[in-house]
Amino acid sequence: MTAPLLVRAARREQTERTPVWFMRQAGRSLPEYREIRKRHTLFEVCEQPELCAEVSLQPVRRHDVDAAVMFADIMLPVLSMGVEVELVENVGPVVREPIRSRADVERLGAGEPDERILEAVRIVRRELRPDQAVVGFCGGPFTVAGYLVEGKPSREFTTVKSLMYSEPETWHALMERLAAAFARYVAAKVDAGADVIQLFDSWVGALSPSDYEEFVAPHSARILAAVDAPTIHFGTGTTTLLGSMAAAGGDVIGLDWRIPLDRGWGEAGHDRGVQGNLDPAVLLGPWERVEGAAADVLERAGGRPGHVFNLGHGVLPRTEPEALTRLAAFVRERSAATVAA
Repeated sequence: MTAPLLVRAARREQTERTPVWFMRQAGRSLPEYREIRKRHTLFEVCEQPELCAEVSLQPVRRHDVDAAVMFADIMLPVLSMGVEVELVENVGPVVREPIRSRADVERLGAGEPDERILEAVRIVRRELRPDQAVVGFCGGPFTVAGYLVEGKPSREFTTVKSLMYSEPETWHALMERLAAAFARYVAAKVDAGADVIQLFDSWVGALSPSDYEEFVAPHSARILAAVDAPTIHFGTGTTTLLGSMAAAGGDVIGLDWRIPLDRGWGEAGHDRGVQGNLDPAVLLGPWERVEGAAADVLERAGGRPGHVFNLGHGVLPRTEPEALTRLAAFVRERSAATVAA
């Protein structure tokens, strides 16, 4: 059986067109998702396999994209480690007892994959066409550790950096715990039917290249090496980190919108694919601008094997669903025409 289009692109095989999917396509902008959220919290959705699968499939049905990304929150794996997390509206994850010492790290449980999440993966894989992929995503170790140490979202990460610099053994002990749990988590998702794994390290761009290589890269590498499936390694604000991220692992390196795709591909290395990288805010503007920006991304990719079209970060809540549907159709048609030519 032919592998899903996204899988073949991640392997840098020549494909009939460029695969397209959107980070945070499940939820956020969809009215059918908002109806579900009127009755259920985010964690409640994740804990009910049929409901989680339904939310994951909604954007595939609406937009006809090439992958379903499993609906989840990056903090889910740490719940099984004994961490109490509250998802606060308009704030983000808030940790009841932040990790600040070696004793705090030692209190963490090993963390095991939630069978309910795995059942949702199985359902989604059964519902998709063979050419469509299941993307299982996992929070990057720095981003999750950032929430655990700071106790809530941060842009400066002063508490995190203080811990890294003053108690590196404690920092690495925490990262080792997270990497071990996350490696089991993504491996279980692949066993359940996920075709691709994305490591989503949203805030890793807060680090310098040397800090990334010392404090994060070995732990990300452990997670990315844990699966026998293509992997996507993504972060934001990572223009100076792309080479280091590629060295840590990932068949595909995700690019945010801050760097032209061709330049980002050069930084990541042409021995792997790239994903991206339309600015999600462009979708809030007129179609002419969306079309022009998407065409520019495809032109910079140049039809080279290994490009996965996506946004440079997640879908913004204000995005009209029709804009995403139209964009997916445009990418399919334009990239297929390029291959045919």
